[in-house]
Amino acid sequence: MTDKFQIVGSLLRPDELLKYKTQIEHNDDIQYPFYENYEGYEKCETEAIKQVVAKEIEHNLSVVTDGEFSKSMWHLDFVWGFGGVKRYIADHGYFFRDVDGTSKYETRKDIGLRITDKLSGKNHHFIPLFQQLQDTAGEQQTKLCVPSPSHIFGELSWSDNIGGTDAVYQNIQELKEGLVIAYKEFVEEFAAVGGKILQFDDCLWELFADDNPNSPFTGENINQDEVKGLATEFIDINNTVIDFGHSLGLKMWTHNCRGNYDSRNMGGGSYAKIANLFLKQLKYDRFFLEWDDDRAGSIEALEVFKDRPETEIVLGLLSSKTSTLDDEARVVRLLDEASKIIDKDRLLLSHQCGFASCDGGNELSEAQQWAKIDQGQKIAKQYWGSTV
Repeated sequence: MTDKFQIVGSLLRPDELLKYKTQIEHNDDIQYPFYENYEGYEKCETEAIKQVVAKEIEHNLSVVTDGEFSKSMWHLDFVWGFGGVKRYIADHGYFFRDVDGTSKYETRKDIGLRITDKLSGKNHHFIPLFQQLQDTAGEQQTKLCVPSPSHIFGELSWSDNIGGTDAVYQNIQELKEGLVIAYKEFVEEFAAVGGKILQFDDCLWELFADDNPNSPFTGENINQDEVKGLATEFIDINNTVIDFGHSLGLKMWTHNCRGNYDSRNMGGGSYAKIANLFLKQLKYDRFFLEWDDDRAGSIEALEVFKDRPETEIVLGLLSSKTSTLDDEARVVRLLDEASKIIDKDRLLLSHQCGFASCDGGNELSEAQQWAKIDQGQKIAKQYWGSTV
């Protein structure tokens, strides 16, 4: 068995659970966590989580999650659980790149967030969900995945929630301070119930890569000093909460990708262009990085980790977007390249993202998903040997 292969977090939901999730997606007169709105939903979710955790253990995963079966989307359920937030169905969803690389692909529309009061992370529903995961996993190591503070700061600050007569937060600075307070309240409760590993997921770093043609921050007439200032603010808000988590004895991990919805992505942007910002300056203990195709650029971006000997890097060289097994020769070649830069013992292997960042999941079957996980385990064991 090896601990050198890891999953990012999410797994394909079973059909019985998806029946409830689909109803949730299309209704906005309901209240998170929606159990009171749909009879049988909570029981179905709990049973599905028990089954998927057992399967993770069966497939020799050393760190398990609830498969994110308790979520509809990788990030917004967490925000819905804050005090002071109301969910609603927006006029449109997010826009991803379709499989042809140029056409737009619209996501689900229940992405609207309305701030109705000061944000609060106290008594968050994710805490009892995590306790349930702990009970189910037993002695197995567990982690909880939530969106990074900077990702949510970005989404809220670009919304219509800031300023105005009835706005709770009159400016971006007030929002930032309120969001940090809410995150710290949540992190403190997570640590209090025995949580050990908290993973912040983030999809916004590549907005700041000037080789990303899909970013609003690239092109002519863009004030790059302002762009860099925003990136610095993103880093600062994350590091504030990371430092707080470390003060409570938590391991703080992160996962970065370029979007993962129905096997589509949101854009490009290489790590080399953002390495001195996000890779070098963020204080995480472990980075899950997406490297399943050429959009990530050269593996040489890992050079920034040379002077951070305690930091681990999980290379997402495998793809959760495809139904076929990955090219093992490519994976080993890139692991070898990375090992020339970073000590082999500090490297791990994963897929570039989860298999179902949103509950609909990527375009593959559960059997294909587990086959790809087994392949990852096999490659890792061959490359590093048995490590646990």
